[in-house]
Amino acid sequence: MQILTPILVIAASGKTGRRVADRLEAQGRPVRRASRSGATPFDWDDRSTWGPALEGVGAAYVVYSPDLAVPAAPDAITAFTELAREKGVRRLVLLSGRGEEEAQRCERIVQGSGLEWTIVRASWFAQNFDEGAFHELVLAGEVALPAGDVREPFIDIADIADVVVAALTEDGHAGEVYEVTGPRLMTFADAIAEIADATGRDVSYVTIPGDAFKAGLAQAGMPQGQIELLDYLFTTVLDGRNASVTDGVQRALGRPARDFREYARDVAATGVWNPTPQEA
Repeated sequence: MQILTPILVIAASGKTGRRVADRLEAQGRPVRRASRSGATPFDWDDRSTWGPALEGVGAAYVVYSPDLAVPAAPDAITAFTELAREKGVRRLVLLSGRGEEEAQRCERIVQGSGLEWTIVRASWFAQNFDEGAFHELVLAGEVALPAGDVREPFIDIADIADVVVAALTEDGHAGEVYEVTGPRLMTFADAIAEIADATGRDVSYVTIPGDAFKAGLAQAGMPQGQIELLDYLFTTVLDGRNASVTDGVQRALGRPARDFREYARDVAATGVWNPTPQEA
């Protein structure tokens, strides 16, 4: 099925949404970019924004903020999928959390919606080190996090975006749960070593207690809700449950997932990990 009606991309200014929207537009497909401050307003906390965003849409990429694991998510996803069906949407692609039982409750809501659906499960993004919470730590030369020897198959967001675009635009992905990972397991210390090697900088990794991590975030002014979410990811999700690689990218795209080393090399070439003279 070729979808010629607009494709709604929620959180289109975010890490995955921006890439999905860019790829769809590069294919010449009509895209409706939705976000809190975008041309198409969309706010999970303001349901009056949902209907206009969904009007005339054929498919939608659904990213729930801050995370499907939060208590408010199931009710919101239920209401959204019901409205999407009423508006004539045919296909939903949901970004979900790998190893998150709470997120899987929301998956089941989408799976029971009566719409064509695809689930894309992912965990730690490689891009957290250059576009997310860990960027400033890399710039400072010391990444201190409450993660020890647990290994994680960091996923490149470029792979997530490619899988989502395929699920939105191609036949053969309906009813699939794609659990996507990178091709190898790495500790956070391994990841920082790859970044240090790619940049030629002295960047070190230090494991710290969870309480010290939370206190530092609070001191830096991070909202309590975000602190609790990060604590959940480090203490609950990063407990070894995801210490395995999957074939989700291969199944969806027919090619292997990108390795973290390739990600680190490409990002290092942009210079975003090079401190300014004031930071050095």
